Amino acid sequence: MMKLGTETGSLINHVMSREVTEDGKPVAPFAGMPATILLWSDRDPATVISFDGKILKVQEDNAVRIDCNGMSESQNYEYSENEDGSIYCFRRDKRGFWKEVVFNSETKRYNKTDGAGLRLGEREKYYDYSF
Repeated sequence: MMKLGTETGSLINHVMSREVTEDGKPVAPFAGMPATILLWSDRDPATVISFDGKILKVQEDNAVRIDCNGMSESQNYEYSENEDGSIYCFRRDKRGFWKEVVFNSETKRYNKTDGAGLRLGEREKYYDYSF
């Protein structure tokens, strides 16, 4: 789960980072699965591109706004995969939550960051106009 106030400024993103199935078990990722990258207060749509049992890679999707609501909380988007989208890497922490990691080419290891969180199973774009 993302830490509210240090890893996310959004209560919604904090809650969304705690994704589990109805039986309380973590969602099992697979290539092609929709995902949402959870940022400070924004959310970006993505697609799982690989999971090797330890490192999960997702690629940002395209999101085109289709409503006419202007700078509002009510936002509707149309999504499509983006072969040129940024790739993010995640690893489950000891509590079972997805945390962003970056590859260190010198040590050949993935290192934790205080970066993005992840929600699997749904794609969502949200832009917070208050920042």
